[in-house]
Amino acid sequence: MAVLGYWDIRGLCHAIRLLLEYTETPYEDKLYSCGEAPDYDKSQWINEKEKLGLDFPNLPYFIDGTTKLTQSNAILRYIARKHNMCGETEEEILRVDMLENQIMDFRMSLVMVCYNPDFEKLKPGYLEQLPGKLKLFSNFLGDRKWFAGEKVLPGLPRGPSAWSPSRTSRTSWTALEKVAAYMKSSRFQKMPINNKMAKWGNKKL
Repeated sequence: MAVLGYWDIRGLCHAIRLLLEYTETPYEDKLYSCGEAPDYDKSQWINEKEKLGLDFPNLPYFIDGTTKLTQSNAILRYIARKHNMCGETEEEILRVDMLENQIMDFRMSLVMVCYNPDFEKLKPGYLEQLPGKLKLFSNFLGDRKWFAGEKVLPGLPRGPSAWSPSRTSRTSWTALEKVAAYMKSSRFQKMPINNKMAKWGNKKL
């Protein structure tokens, strides 16, 4: 059974977990906790990080037999390749490549605000520019069922719901049977999205 190691939050592993569930890949969710303020002790991870044989010790990590990976995009790509989900045509491959990086930029812009001590001051500016960024995703989607075409590809779990103003409905990962079942299960962690030192999304429900 594969092992997915990460903090006990959604964060970068949310997309990975959704893809593992969708592909019915057996895995152990190895969770690490950091301490409370003000030190946010990370010894649970620090004490183990050099013992796993990782080339670039970091979280998240994914160990599948002799394959040991870090970097969330590399993990997503590895799982996707095993299930022929990286695109079949040159156009699909290019769309996945571009979307992968665009969504990472989109995510990091939110992370930088959430972990900033001046979160409340930065929040209005972030929300003001948000519709414009979401409109770019909507335009990129166009009339396609998914961002890359008619098939489910791994760029989507990371991004906004596949929504277009020209449609009366939307296609979402949460509507897929295996993903929906996971999100209704006790294994799914709705919150926290971010770690304890963040100013938003750091509380368990």
